[in-house]
Amino acid sequence: MKFESLVPSRRVPGSASVLLLLVLLFTRPTIARADTVSELASFSIFDKPDLVQLAKGDVKTAHGPPMGNPRFLSVQSCYVSPGSPAQQIEALRRWDPTRHRELKVFLHSDLPANPTPANFSKLQNAPDNGPVRSFVSATQKLSPELQISKDEAKRFSTAGGGGAMPAAVAKFWSDVMAARTHSFSSGGTSAQPPYDHGGQTIRAGDEVNGLLKQQEKIRHQFSSLLGATGIGRGAGSLNPELYWELLDVDDQGVVTLGASYNRAGAGGTYQAADVLYYASGGYYVALTLYQLWSVNVEGRASTLVWRGDIISAASLASLHGVERLASESAMMKDILKAVTLFRRDTSGTR
Repeated sequence: MKFESLVPSRRVPGSASVLLLLVLLFTRPTIARADTVSELASFSIFDKPDLVQLAKGDVKTAHGPPMGNPRFLSVQSCYVSPGSPAQQIEALRRWDPTRHRELKVFLHSDLPANPTPANFSKLQNAPDNGPVRSFVSATQKLSPELQISKDEAKRFSTAGGGGAMPAAVAKFWSDVMAARTHSFSSGGTSAQPPYDHGGQTIRAGDEVNGLLKQQEKIRHQFSSLLGATGIGRGAGSLNPELYWELLDVDDQGVVTLGASYNRAGAGGTYQAADVLYYASGGYYVALTLYQLWSVNVEGRASTLVWRGDIISAASLASLHGVERLASESAMMKDILKAVTLFRRDTSGTR
């Protein structure tokens, strides 16, 4: 038998080109995934995440790099969710944490750019529980632990109402939050009045900038987005989505003001930033950053999400050794809980 008889008498036109195209099609997701993982490793503490394992529901959380200021703390996490980055951003915008009691967010409400005290009317419906009673008591006594300015403290009047949230307390905080939201809308964190009622002067803008200076790789990764926001500076070119919340921080009721930003990037990527630029207690400021990439995991269009949380709190400054590790672990557990509930609510498959 001649081997030549096994060779086709005619060569299929363009067969080499077809083969090359198939190779490119099959390797392109792998190359894209490698680029994504490389970018993630360039600014985060996650070196080689297993996207297949993450897509099965795992959420990786880890301590962030140590920071020089003892009241600063950071945690990073990453996970994979079904759908595109744009869908994940929309899900983040719509998600309501008050649905889950374990997250200890009692009230949440979106705000316009120029709110009036009426936009905080939900405060009158605060639940009657221990943290809220502690918050009311601290307000009525004008506790030095309240994070307000001296000028704001002068405006409190003890007259008016009873119940879980007395009218005088609700009015005071509605006025404070409305004015601070106006300040943020017009001048970013730089325009926020200081926390100086208790003696020490703390400025939200300084705290945010201090956090970012301690995270140089992250600051570089998000420099374009942050430069267009009011985070750590004056009002930016991007319009924020504003909101307020009443929540429980270490068994103490706290009202807080937040602003969220997001922007699309090349290749369907997204970046987002959520800053809690005011809190009546518990912490000075908190910042959460998101980087989202479009990935294909086992033939399924998905999104790789990196999340970085950094916070400044007076209570952290006195913690050392085991106590500080315990605080970091508690923060990691809280973030893991929030991410798990978010994915369960929004994935449509869990």
